Amino acid sequence: MGREIGDSDFSEADYRTFQQRLERETGLLCELIDGDGMTDDEPMAGFELEAWLVDHQGRPAPLIEPLREKLNDPLLVPELAAFNLELNGTPVALTGAPFTRLHDELSATWRRTADAARQLGANLTMIGSLPSAEAADFCLANMSPMQRYTALNTRVLELRGGQPIQLDIQGRDHLRVSHDDVMLEAAATAFQLHLKVPARRAGRVFNASKILSGPMVALGANSPYLFGAELWDETRVPLFEQAVDVGGSTLTKRVDFGIRYIHKSISEVFQANLHRYPVLLPHRFEEPEHRFAHLSLHNGTIWRWNRPIVGFDDDGAPHVRIEHRVLPSGPTLIDAIANAALYYGAVHMLSTRKRPPEASMPFATCSDNFYAAARHGLRADNAWLGGKHGSVRELLRKQLLPLAHEGLEQLAIDAQERNHWLGIIQARLDAATNGSDWQRRWVEKHGHDMPGLTRAYLERQQSGQPVHLWSL
Repeated sequence: MGREIGDSDFSEADYRTFQQRLERETGLLCELIDGDGMTDDEPMAGFELEAWLVDHQGRPAPLIEPLREKLNDPLLVPELAAFNLELNGTPVALTGAPFTRLHDELSATWRRTADAARQLGANLTMIGSLPSAEAADFCLANMSPMQRYTALNTRVLELRGGQPIQLDIQGRDHLRVSHDDVMLEAAATAFQLHLKVPARRAGRVFNASKILSGPMVALGANSPYLFGAELWDETRVPLFEQAVDVGGSTLTKRVDFGIRYIHKSISEVFQANLHRYPVLLPHRFEEPEHRFAHLSLHNGTIWRWNRPIVGFDDDGAPHVRIEHRVLPSGPTLIDAIANAALYYGAVHMLSTRKRPPEASMPFATCSDNFYAAARHGLRADNAWLGGKHGSVRELLRKQLLPLAHEGLEQLAIDAQERNHWLGIIQARLDAATNGSDWQRRWVEKHGHDMPGLTRAYLERQQSGQPVHLWSL
């Protein structure tokens, strides 16, 4: 959840003071991580699901404030645009039937929110990029009324020397857009998975999450259209990377896949945050250093596709979570939770191997896998451990599904639970259909009608059936 700040107008003194506090907090955190001073509990799973509010024509409906007033639900959080929102859930231990628990709670939250949205004349939908959205929808008039977003927009444009944001995405079509603010970021919504792990293992989990990013984005791709153009299977990837581009070198990109694996400790990422990334939001907190308020705010403005986060247990003890950010929102809650089951099982196995898998895959190959999968979805080729290379769909079927089953078994996940959720993944792979594939097939059959696609997608989403069972 993004933390609100109290102002959006900062002085040079604010930047200096924030930097000093960031340095002290980073030093303290690294001491705790490398000195075993963090929580060492069993793994916990959680998520953030971003969604859209759309009207009955399938167009974005900027109604988040009246919706929040109607619901008054702490699990509902505003996003950058007034037609986006985030739904959160209660973290669960990875044992027994965790995915059913996550699904049941999320379903209840979704129903409450969808019912309230309908009373306002809107529908709630989960999709990576909304086909019927137009560039004009992403204007400052539709920005959420949170100070942090106003300040973020001001600072990004300042670092760019006032130059507009440029989108240039080459897919089946070629999209070029010039935009005067950061609102284009709101055109991409995600299903972000969180995994709380012991800090001493966090580097291994971080590396394993990167290795899994290519197959995971291929499995869940759900964003083939943007502003009427047919682009990547997961267009969220280039869209988000370009929408908050502050300029400068590759080392200072705010959204990227990274430049290397962790060598020894997850503290390396927080050191990189301190030394490589200029501060965007220098809001000063009065909290003590051990609450890491400045570090967390700064970390929240660096949107790595896999990102470590500092959190706190109920007793105030700090812990580390890995946030796996590659998956788009949707197509259904069932599909989303099934994706989570595959990730949690596979990342457990990869991160606990005696020989780290990152020793068998160069980082450049891992990065190439991710972008190939974002471009081509289940049709992509990916390399795998030991020099294997081929269809990512076959990699998922023959390597990662069995690996996930084994990992969930090791985590003491019930057999019925494993078989149910991973069975949905198996059926999706057998049908060679993710959300992006279904959207393209619908357009091939019905024509290039983006509002019609959105309405057809929403109708099938509301049926509750996983995407591999959707009709055209």
